[in-house]
Formats: sequence, C-alpha cells, structure tokens
Amino acid sequence: MNDIVCPNCKKVFKVDEAGFADILKQVRDHQFEEELQERLNIARKDKESAVKLAEANIKNALQADLAKKETELAELKANKDRELAEFTLKKESELAEMKSKFNKVELEKKLAVTEAVNKIEKERDELAGELKSKDTEKQLLETALKEKYTTELKTKDDIIKMKDEEIALRKDMKVKLSTKMVGETLEQHCETEFNKIRATGFQNAYFEKDNDTKTGSKGDYIYRETDEVGNEIISIMFEMKNEGDETATKHRNEDFLRELDKDRAEKKCEYAVLVTLLEAENELYNTGIVDVSYKYLKMYVVRPQFFIPMITLLRNAAMNSLKYKAELALVRNQNIDIINFEENMNKFKDGFNKNFELASNRFKTAIEEIDKTIDHLQKTKDALLSSENNLRLANNKTEDLTIKRLTRGNSTMTAKFAELSNTNKTIE
Repeated sequence: MNDIVCPNCKKVFKVDEAGFADILKQVRDHQFEEELQERLNIARKDKESAVKLAEANIKNALQADLAKKETELAELKANKDRELAEFTLKKESELAEMKSKFNKVELEKKLAVTEAVNKIEKERDELAGELKSKDTEKQLLETALKEKYTTELKTKDDIIKMKDEEIALRKDMKVKLSTKMVGETLEQHCETEFNKIRATGFQNAYFEKDNDTKTGSKGDYIYRETDEVGNEIISIMFEMKNEGDETATKHRNEDFLRELDKDRAEKKCEYAVLVTLLEAENELYNTGIVDVSYKYLKMYVVRPQFFIPMITLLRNAAMNSLKYKAELALVRNQNIDIINFEENMNKFKDGFNKNFELASNRFKTAIEEIDKTIDHLQKTKDALLSSENNLRLANNKTEDLTIKRLTRGNSTMTAKFAELSNTNKTIE
C-alpha cells in the first residue's frame, strides 16, 4: 500500500499497487488524448495557414500577371489590330497554362495536407500501439512472475517432501541394516528409482554398474544416453557412498572426490556425481545439489533424493546443447576429412616426387647416352669425312695416272705398249 496526498484537500489516503497502476493509466490516457488533440489542432491550423498563404500567393501572382497581360493587350490593340486574333489565341493558351499550373498547385497543396494528416495519424496510431504493447508486456511479465514463483514454491515443497521422505527412509534403513548392507542398499535404491522412470523418459539411456577394472579402479554406475543417430547426449559417472551410525571411522565426502574424478576421466564420462549419505549433519550437503566443479571438472555432490532430479537437470542441459554437439561432430568429421585429404595429398606428392626423381634420373641418363652417341657419331662423321678426302686424293691420283707415267723408266713396258699401238694401227 502507498500513501497518496491529495494536492487540493491535502488529505492522505492509501492506494494499493493495482489502484495506483489504474490511476497512472488514467493519467497517461488523459495526457495522451490531450497531446493528440493538441497535435491535431496544430496540424489543422498549419493546414489552414498553408492553404490561405498558397491562395494569396497564387491570387497575387495571377493578378499581377493579368494586369501585365492587359497592358500588353492594350498596346498591341493600339499598334497592331491585325494581330489581335493571334494575340488572343496566344493569351488564351497562356491563361489555360496558368489555370493548369493553378490546378497543379492546388493538387500539390491537397497532397501535402493529406500527407501531413496521414503522418500525424500514423504517429498517433504508433503511440497508441506502443501504449497497448506496454500494457500487454506488463500483463505478460506479471503472469510470468506469478507462474515462476508458483513453480518455484511447488518445486521447493516437492523437494522438502522428498527430503523428509528420504530422511525417514534413511533412518529406517540405518536401524535395520549393517554398514555394508546400507551401502549396497543405497546403490539398489538408486537403480530402482531409475528403473521406475526408465521406460517413460529414458528409452535410449544406459545405466549399469561399472564392472570394468582394467584401469585398476572403477565407479559404481555409468549413465550414458545417445540420440537416434548415435551421437552421445550425456554421460555420467556415479559413486554411491553411505555408512551406518555405528561405524567407528567416519568418512568425509571429499575423501572420494579425487578417485571419482579419476574414474570419470578413465571411463570418458562428461560428468561425475557423488550420491552420498555421509556427513548427515553438514548443512552444505543437506541444502540440495552441491557444485564442486571449482575443485574437479563437472562434478556434483547430491543426497539420494536428488538422484533423479540431478540426472534430469544435466540431461535437459545436454539436450539444449545437442544441436551444438552435432555441429561440433560435423566440424570434427569435416576436419577428419580435411586431414585425410591432406594425408592423401601428401602421399600423392611424395609418390609424384619419387616418380619425378626416377624419371628425372632416367632422363639425365638418356641425355648422357644421347650425348655419348652424338660424340660417337661425330667421330664416325669425322672418320667418314677423312675417308672421303682420302678417296678424293686417290681419285685424283687415278685420274693423273697415264701410260707414259706407268712406262716411264720401264723400257720393257714401253716397247710392249709401242708394239700394241702399231698392231692397232695395222688393223685399222
């Protein structure tokens, strides 16, 4: 409730939030109507002033032009009567043009007035729409806040109820069971609670005991869930810890966090959750879900009554980020394809370089052999040229060879050739 003082009578009266909002709305509506009416009056006055000014200007211009034309007409009538008909036609044409201009100005004036009125009406409609939108937004905000507070109260009531039920159940279990049985029954309790809702909300989920001891240690349970195409949505490593009141050595929750983080990393789980009944009097763990990610990555400590809500919260958060995980997987696959492409390209380059080196070496060898062959052919060419020179010299010598040269200094051959020459002459 707010105290309101009347400005006239100075009387104080109380008004609640709804009444104050109603009064404020009335004042805003009244002010809006007054501002709108004032803008319309101003626009109307501006319109009338513009119309009167335009009419006066056009009238003065037409009167001045008409007086000028009448003077010119009088002069033309006095000087050139024969041109009266042509002058009259010309002036009628100019008068028609002036009328056309006047009509055009009138039309532009009407358009300007209409545009101004439309602009003002548009602003009025926008203001009215904005005011209505603000009222709607306020109502939606009030509704959302009411629903939020109602939901939070209901959630708190449910949590308190679950907590009370769990406390009663734990007390009953501690009275009935030994220390070992208490721990085993906590695991069975969590497994039973999960199996109750597995068929309705976790059809694609895997929740089984961790029996893999190849790494030297193991957790209690592993939760994994995938989508329809096999992309992992979320994975959680669970550890359940409890002890009876009669146990001599009391353990603390922090004693198991390091080992739990190691098990989460070895089993490649995204989250780690310690479900514990240890430190029953510790208010930190009794208030709800405790985030210990400041010590160990993505790790939480919860009481058994928050076992299912913890899975639901982490699962809902993972579902919201599933789209980004799918995009990340696609990018990773693309990166793998790029890496494979680069590897294939490098293999191709290596093979090509190897083949190129082999071909280059063989090409060099062939060039060397060709050079050797060219040298051999050059030598053969030189030998042939030398042989040709010797043959030419031999031919020259053969051509220079005559009987006189053959018989020179040989009396026997000279006598024989002389005798043969005489015989030939006798025959002839």
